[in-house]
Amino acid sequence: MTEKLEIVNERLLSAEPTAVFNAVADPETLALWWGPHGFTNRIDEFDFRVGGDWRVTMTSSDGTDFANRWTFHEIEPARRLVAHHHEPMHVFTLEMTFEEAEAGTRLTWRMLFEPTDENRELQKFIHAANEQNFERLEQVLLEAEG
Repeated sequence: MTEKLEIVNERLLSAEPTAVFNAVADPETLALWWGPHGFTNRIDEFDFRVGGDWRVTMTSSDGTDFANRWTFHEIEPARRLVAHHHEPMHVFTLEMTFEEAEAGTRLTWRMLFEPTDENRELQKFIHAANEQNFERLEQVLLEAEG
C-alpha cells in the first residue's frame, strides 16, 4: 500500500465548536468564506448528510469558474467532518476536526492525496491556500459575533 500525501493545517478560533461547525454546515455561511482570498462561491447543491453531495462553483478574481464536487462521508456535529473532493483537480479526502479549546475551537484540516509528483508540487500552494481559508473563516466568525 502506498502512503498518502498528507497536508495538515490547524487554527485556534475564538468561537465555540458549534459555531465553527455551523459555518461549514450552513451553505449560506460556507459560501462567504470557502476558498483562498479572491474567490467567490456559488453553492449549487448541498445535501449535508452522509453520502450527500456538495457542488460548489468557485470563481477566481479573474472570473475563472471552477466547478467542484464533494461527497460527505462522516458527519459528527461540532466534532468531525470527513468529505471526499472529486473534481475538477486535486482528488483528496478532507477530515475536519473541531476540538474545544480554552479560547474557543481548535480547527484541524487533514487532507490526504495520492503521492503523485503533481500533488507534491501543489503541497505548498495548498497549505498556503488553506491558511487563507482559515483567515476568511475567522473574519466571518468575528462578524457573526459582532
